[in-house]
Amino acid sequence: MEWGNYSIYADFVLLGLFSNTRFPWLLFVFIFLVFVISIASNTIMIILIHVDSRLHTPMYFLLSQLSIMDILYISTIVPKMLVDQMVGQRAISFAGCTAQHFLYLTLAGAEFFLLGLMSYDRYIAICNPLRYPVLMSRKVCLLIVLLAWLGGSIDGFLLTPITMQFPFCSSREINHFFCEVPALLKLSCMDTSAYETSMYICCIMMLLIPFSVISASYTRILITVYRMSEAEGRRKAVATCSSHMVVVTLFYGAAMYTYVLPHSYHTPEQDKAVSAFYTILTPLLNPLIYSLRNKDVTGALQKALGSCLCSAQ
Repeated sequence: MEWGNYSIYADFVLLGLFSNTRFPWLLFVFIFLVFVISIASNTIMIILIHVDSRLHTPMYFLLSQLSIMDILYISTIVPKMLVDQMVGQRAISFAGCTAQHFLYLTLAGAEFFLLGLMSYDRYIAICNPLRYPVLMSRKVCLLIVLLAWLGGSIDGFLLTPITMQFPFCSSREINHFFCEVPALLKLSCMDTSAYETSMYICCIMMLLIPFSVISASYTRILITVYRMSEAEGRRKAVATCSSHMVVVTLFYGAAMYTYVLPHSYHTPEQDKAVSAFYTILTPLLNPLIYSLRNKDVTGALQKALGSCLCSAQ
């Protein structure tokens, strides 16, 4: 399909993350190790939660879903980037860019909503512990996961067709390492300001809804913790919530920088660095934050390693 002198369905060229680095292969090895550790650590989390009966609780069920999202999330972007660097290829087809764009938006959106809804679980656990089994039943947990995936899918189905229908200019060089919305829109031969404003409002809403749930939940949690008379109870409550807050701060902060802060305040190189943080490093940090700060997970891991050593002997 042609639009003036521009082809809509031609291939794109990803300039990548390695082009402006002095030691590209060192960065390649680092990202490869991050990818392998991310896949392994999230897979271990899923297996531990599945096999250890002590982890058969709503919180860990939601954490297993977060690990599934992280595995799919990092696998959408990193393998293509690493293979391109190995073979010296930077092209990505229009169909491949569209698929990557859709999967990225869907998985990022689903993780946004899941992290927001997970704060409700923490609120019930601390503020209404006696009603926790009822208010966080299996049906409620499944509904939370369904809503997270539905919210992410709506984001992907809504934004992908609009973004990819614009005619793109002849260079078709995306100054990024994957098909992210802001980088794609810079190639458009049409005025995209109206769409960017609409997308800005959409992103604000996507951040505002989960952030409102998180703020309301943690406000109630802080009030409840403040009223606790026992120091041990306060410590456990803070430990339970701190991991979730660290992950939320990292993920939401990076996304706000990319999609909410006006483009005049950051450069393409800064965009790539921030995008690398929340697309490559966050899936690595999530299981480490939750496991290193959680005695239940470390206990389950030690038990599993002990069982493996015993069976090996």
